[in-house]
Amino acid sequence: MNMKNYQDILFPYAYNILGSAEDARDAIQDVLYNYMSVKKEGIDNEQSYLIRSVINQSINIRNKRKKISYGDVWLPEPVATEGADTNINLKDIVSYSLLVLLEQLNPRERAVFILKEAFNYSHEEIAEVLSSSVEGSRKLLSRARHKLQSLQQPVRTSTTTASPTAPPSPTAPPLRKENAPPGILEKYVQAIRGRDTKALENVLSQDIAYFVDGGPNLPVVKKMANGFDEVARLIAYAYEKFQLRDTIEYAEINHQPALLYYRDGKLVSCQIFELNAEGDKVVRINTVLDPEKLKNITVRN
Repeated sequence: MNMKNYQDILFPYAYNILGSAEDARDAIQDVLYNYMSVKKEGIDNEQSYLIRSVINQSINIRNKRKKISYGDVWLPEPVATEGADTNINLKDIVSYSLLVLLEQLNPRERAVFILKEAFNYSHEEIAEVLSSSVEGSRKLLSRARHKLQSLQQPVRTSTTTASPTAPPSPTAPPLRKENAPPGILEKYVQAIRGRDTKALENVLSQDIAYFVDGGPNLPVVKKMANGFDEVARLIAYAYEKFQLRDTIEYAEINHQPALLYYRDGKLVSCQIFELNAEGDKVVRINTVLDPEKLKNITVRN
């Protein structure tokens, strides 16, 4: 198998652990470069060896990397997954919502959780990968699950009566339809373009959470907001101030519905939407503005 094929196979392992496509590619590059110079005696399964090496390299990178906090908001680097139906490696990338939660785990807890839940490894296989014991693997998984469960709150949806949606602003570019967005995102875009707060109430949960990652150099209006009133005001202000003439496209990012905002042909914002269990309310919007985290998204025709 050539090195390009290995890069595709190894990417989900590194990315799920690191939350950064850039760091994942660096980890893979380091492992493949080192592999070219090692003696191959005793390596019965080349692919398994490289997977194990990438997992441990990714853990090492996370251990060395200081927790970056730009005002308490750091979001993972988004990855387009629209081709997941034909690309088995993209299927292995975890959802964006889960990736956000995984930031609360330590590197080994995260690795065990990923291997067990995303790749269906047995505890015996995990122990071999991490040079640990089966009991150690079980304990790490138990701790990881407990932490994640404590972070997940039950979703409360509003019972607001539906209201007519105002027409889009005449100055706003059309929403591109190459990939038809789910109805809820269509309603969201119409609501913000029509300045229709009542319509927005039918889309957003009353306890909606909103997070913005502008990176270390890009100032943002507000990094986080909670509750419909605060989030709706922030969304309306951001649209009027910065997004009025942006071209908006629907995308699938980390297996979740998303909107991409283009300005003069350049991607400037990626919004990933988390829906409630019924799929009729948005409970969280993660907005990535950091140019470094947007540069690798390639979903445009």
